[in-house]
Amino acid sequence: MFNYIATSLRENPELAIFLTLALGFVIGRLRIRSFVLGNVVGTLIAGLLVGQLGIEAPAIVKVVFFSLFMFATGYKVGPQFIRGLGKSALPQVALTLVFCGVALGTGFLAAKLFGYNAGTAAGLLAGAFTNSSTIGTSGDAITRLALSKDETAQLLNAIPIGYAVAYLVGTMGAVLFLSNIAPRILRVDLKAESRKLEEASGKSAEGALLSAYREWVFRSYRVGDAWAGRTVADLERSFGSDRVVVERIRQNGQVLEATPEMKLALGDEIAVGARRGIAASAVPGEEIDDRELLDFPVETVDVVLTNKSLVNRTMEDFAREYGQGVVLRQLVRGGEDIPFESGTRLDRGDQFRITGAADDVARVGKALGYIERATNSTDIVFVGAGIVIGGLVGLLSVTVGGVPLTLTASGGALIMGLIFGWLRSVRPTFGRIPAAALWIFDTLGLGVFIAVVGLSAGPGFIDGLKRTGIGLLFVGFAMVVTAHLVAVLFGRFVLKMNPVILLGACAGAGTSTPSLRALQDAAQSETPVLGYTVPYAIASIMLAAWGPVIVLLTK
Repeated sequence: MFNYIATSLRENPELAIFLTLALGFVIGRLRIRSFVLGNVVGTLIAGLLVGQLGIEAPAIVKVVFFSLFMFATGYKVGPQFIRGLGKSALPQVALTLVFCGVALGTGFLAAKLFGYNAGTAAGLLAGAFTNSSTIGTSGDAITRLALSKDETAQLLNAIPIGYAVAYLVGTMGAVLFLSNIAPRILRVDLKAESRKLEEASGKSAEGALLSAYREWVFRSYRVGDAWAGRTVADLERSFGSDRVVVERIRQNGQVLEATPEMKLALGDEIAVGARRGIAASAVPGEEIDDRELLDFPVETVDVVLTNKSLVNRTMEDFAREYGQGVVLRQLVRGGEDIPFESGTRLDRGDQFRITGAADDVARVGKALGYIERATNSTDIVFVGAGIVIGGLVGLLSVTVGGVPLTLTASGGALIMGLIFGWLRSVRPTFGRIPAAALWIFDTLGLGVFIAVVGLSAGPGFIDGLKRTGIGLLFVGFAMVVTAHLVAVLFGRFVLKMNPVILLGACAGAGTSTPSLRALQDAAQSETPVLGYTVPYAIASIMLAAWGPVIVLLTK
């Protein structure tokens, strides 16, 4: 049976790739206390194991899926990358540049001190800073060196060795340092600092939000003496930062859509939307059961912010001018949920999930920008054209030190993904990639790439690990801690950044989502994500660009 399976996998490498993916995602779920290996490391380990059978996977498969992954990465972070070029994000940009510079410097220094070849150095850099894109860009650079086939294969196979070892300590080192050690160095209480940041942005100590962050309900009431003669706007404003929306009114037996200037009369019946606790306790009169009054269409849609006049305005400004009748349920920026309070500033490309009566949703959606109706369709013309154009640009080369440096086709796909992602945020009428499809492009694209890398490196992995030694563990850990320590000190004492924003920015600069999650757990707050998105976008590009550079420096 074993011989049959092994022979089938060798003769049908596509089966080996899918087997590697399946095993890799199982291994990736393994948990060591609070640490999870993750799909990338799991797939690489599975590829190295299955690769012991001598599987020869077609190289073109790796290239195709890596280009898809790179385009998806650029598409996701494009709006935030462009935003990083603005003045308001300059401290986060400066921090990221310093971090990435130290990352490259420590990688080069480690290679020179310990005699690592270009493949090991590239894998070490990619793994320590958990950036899989560096594997692809450095591998492309190695194939362009004037080396024999055997020498090229040796360097290429060294990349996943350095990556596999360094990724583990890189992830754990970043999580440990940012969530435990860095707050002590800065002498700050993350929980207290997060509460201060929330209060400064408009969130009260009790956690009241400008917009509903929890489940909303609609109830009907009969107006009492206290509100007779007052307007709908008076009633809604009386709850302060807690959103209360009057949707409909029955006056003289006729059901009308509520407007802010309408006056309430004794005995009027009104439909009110509010958070469950408010709707139950702070009422404008006797609660009644009126099905007709409450029977109106409610819609939930996603809206992309493209209205220039709202960029950099606060959530409170928006709610006061346009927010009548709708509830904000979710705010997504750069693929991450952003905590939203009255002081949260809006940015182009932000995605709002709003709920309300159909007419109100349409009105508010138009004010924000573009309503994205639910669809499963992906604009393949957009994706294909982006990868082709990016690839043609990326193949242009410049020779430095005898090494032809290029963005490579996949690097060009990343750049074009950035541009197309930004264009999509500005003109969202084209280029839609639904979240589920983007997940497939991102996760499956990277997964297949890593699977083929692991399968190819499998036969020589053990010998390669013996040559490099366990010292890679300590070197990788030292690189991560050094880069984060320099960034933390620079951000706090030179840039004077808020400590919560600073640590979130360090997680982004290290492209370490696990570190962001650990920070949020330690702070018991979502606020660290406010510093994460711009550094993550910029570092994703810079660390990928370091692949050919580290090869040039260590060849």
